[in-house]
Amino acid sequence: MIIEQFINEKIAQTTFYIQAVISHSLHHSELDHFILNTMDEWTLLKIQDETPANARERVFWHLIHELSLHGAHSLSDNLYFKSEITTCIDFFAGTGSYPLDCIGWRPIA
Repeated sequence: MIIEQFINEKIAQTTFYIQAVISHSLHHSELDHFILNTMDEWTLLKIQDETPANARERVFWHLIHELSLHGAHSLSDNLYFKSEITTCIDFFAGTGSYPLDCIGWRPIA
C-alpha cells in the first residue's frame, strides 16, 4: 500500500511540475530538483521488486527515467520529447492512451 500511495502522490506532483514548466511559470531546474528528490525518497523505501504494480506506475517510472535522462530543459528544446511527456500526463489524467515505447521499471537498491 505504501508504494501505491507514494506513486499516486508523485504522479500528482510530477504532473503539476511538468505543466508549470511547459507553461513557463516554473524554471526547469525546479523540475530537475524535484526528480532528484523523488529518487532520493524512493531509495528510503528500500524496494527490492523492480516490477511495477500497474500501468500507471509503469508510465510514472518511464516519465521519471526520461526526465532524468534528458533533463527538464528538453521540454522547451525538443518538441518530440515534450510530446512524449505530454502523452504520459494525458494518460495519468485519463484523457490519453498508454504511451508508445513505454518502458518503466522501478529502480531498486
